[in-house]
Amino acid sequence: MNHIDKIAAKLEDFGLDAMLITSESGERYALGFHGEGLLLVTRDGAQYSTDGRYIEAAREQVSGAEVCLTTPEKGHMALAKEYIQARGLHNIGFESGAMTVDSHRKYVQELSGILTPAQKLLDDLRASKDEGELALMRRAQAITDEAFRAILNFIRPGMTEREIAARLIYELLSRGGEKVSFDPIVASGTNGSRPHAVPGDRMVEEGMFITMDFGCKVEGYCSDMTRTVALGQPTEEMEAVYTAVLDAQRAGINAARAGVTGREIDEAARRILREAGYGEYFSHSFGHSLGVDIHEAPNASSKETRPMPVGAVISAEPGVYLPGRFGVRIEDVLILNETGCEDITRSPKDLIVL
Repeated sequence: MNHIDKIAAKLEDFGLDAMLITSESGERYALGFHGEGLLLVTRDGAQYSTDGRYIEAAREQVSGAEVCLTTPEKGHMALAKEYIQARGLHNIGFESGAMTVDSHRKYVQELSGILTPAQKLLDDLRASKDEGELALMRRAQAITDEAFRAILNFIRPGMTEREIAARLIYELLSRGGEKVSFDPIVASGTNGSRPHAVPGDRMVEEGMFITMDFGCKVEGYCSDMTRTVALGQPTEEMEAVYTAVLDAQRAGINAARAGVTGREIDEAARRILREAGYGEYFSHSFGHSLGVDIHEAPNASSKETRPMPVGAVISAEPGVYLPGRFGVRIEDVLILNETGCEDITRSPKDLIVL
């Protein structure tokens, strides 16, 4: 699966002769392959260069582009320069959101033509997933659901957060994930009030909440989910916070569809937490887009005023974080359509007591 034709079809709209793609995520989106290479997409062709570590795989897997091998004498830049000059390319877009200042300076010095910031071209395409992309994300999410079921049978009092995180990675990869989408978050007890806590040597104990945020990649596409479970009987306050977060998530999911803004989706969930008295403890947005990257755009946030496109894939993850006490987050992944959304996360959301 690649998106070279889609990129080529957009070049005229942006006044470009070609698009230079150098980032890992841009390369993966464009080619369905990553080999630390350089891709040039024109209106009627493409060239991809990579080195000897990846050339065999690239020639097997890459379609729609001429695949070139770099050598010590002729590297990526020289091959790109030849391609540009041979075709008389002048205005060349680049990934302005991914390229460093130093890299940009080097490309400007070595390549002929004008380099034009064109991150929006790729971002707009990546915001709406096609059926091939959605199939991969459903597979990744199914693996993540399976890993959650397995981890519930693994957790015991006296284990550390780090042990649980390591087991999550094993469960994801042993079930077909090619790698994790991000380093898993396992936060127990008071660590749960930190949305992005780093798993450490804290031991899980009876009476604690344990928040686990994790996902994997299938052919480059991410899954993402969070569940908060109780180890032993929770207090009434813990149950009340959990119920409020779950109600907020359901309200956001009910509001999520193509054509509405991210702000509207976020507000539907945020309103529930304000009314429950926890508004000040919801410190992040309702959700973010995901795909090749775990964080993409557009977002279901209070700052997002763009309408969501059909095929957007977003997380649904409200949370309440009581400083120094505990936290709760529940996260699913949604595919947006014109009438609503499809929740592709199948794991139960009612409070699980281990």
